[in-house]
Amino acid sequence: MQAWRVHRNGEPGEVMRLEETDRPTPGDGQVLVEVRAANVNFPDALLCRGQYQVRPPLPFTPGVEVCGTTDDGRRVLATPALPHGGFADYVVADEAALLPAPDALDDAEAAALHIGYQTGWFGLHRRAHLQPGETLLVHAAAGGVGSAAVQLGKAAGAKVIGVGGGPDKAAVARELGCDLVIDRRSEDIVAAVKEATGGRGADVVYDPVGGDAYAKSTKCVAFEGRILVVGFASGVIPTPALNHALVKNYSVVGLHWGLYNTKDPAAVRACHEELTKLAEQGIVKPLISERVAMAGAADAVQRVADGTSTGRIVVLPGGAR
Repeated sequence: MQAWRVHRNGEPGEVMRLEETDRPTPGDGQVLVEVRAANVNFPDALLCRGQYQVRPPLPFTPGVEVCGTTDDGRRVLATPALPHGGFADYVVADEAALLPAPDALDDAEAAALHIGYQTGWFGLHRRAHLQPGETLLVHAAAGGVGSAAVQLGKAAGAKVIGVGGGPDKAAVARELGCDLVIDRRSEDIVAAVKEATGGRGADVVYDPVGGDAYAKSTKCVAFEGRILVVGFASGVIPTPALNHALVKNYSVVGLHWGLYNTKDPAAVRACHEELTKLAEQGIVKPLISERVAMAGAADAVQRVADGTSTGRIVVLPGGAR
């Protein structure tokens, strides 16, 4: 089979190589899954760089979420068991963690419904307790993670303010349904949020960026607001000033969705059922900007790493179509 493999850490475009290799062998409690679509995530770039919290042994195949088919014909969503990641014709995955792929979504859309939307749902509902009528500020609103948060925020009845970098990303955020879009390259985020909220600020901030985005968030978060720390796509991990959180009376809330798979797997399944319903109703639909052939995977991961993509890029292995 074909698989993209990483033999040394570095930038995805430099270290990912497409190779012929044997199919992975399932272990106890695992199944072999033929990949129909593999979604590109920022953690794939971190895996290549050796900067992710999980560091598989070299060589490994990146790709943390797929839609595929089991030997008995089930169409499923799976988180591949590293080091055999999703940018391959076949992966192995834990049987207990498989989720049924929603019939309302095609393979690419289904592959993109998993981690980003689960992260958004747990973040907004379990961690930040977003309420109808509250204001939600979403950084990188045109990206894969941000676009999911925008749709879920609107579904929850929130007023959504999206932040994007440049007119193209701002346009995507508007198409997603943001009530207000701020172009961080040409507008003052803090001033725009305060003006839009009558000086109150955002009740919930969804931050997958870190760095300057987090710093701006602390200046426009509302009284008893919640800043959700989802990731650090900027490459800069901020150091919160706890005295500032005390004086302004806001919360800094961390979210590592992967922990729910071990701490509360029943909640993960319940979340998937809710997301499936929302997809069937057309309330959420993953924003797929590109569907690329297997040969384009390394370039796709690099573009996600560089922050130049919008929505989701999904790899479609030729052997699985």
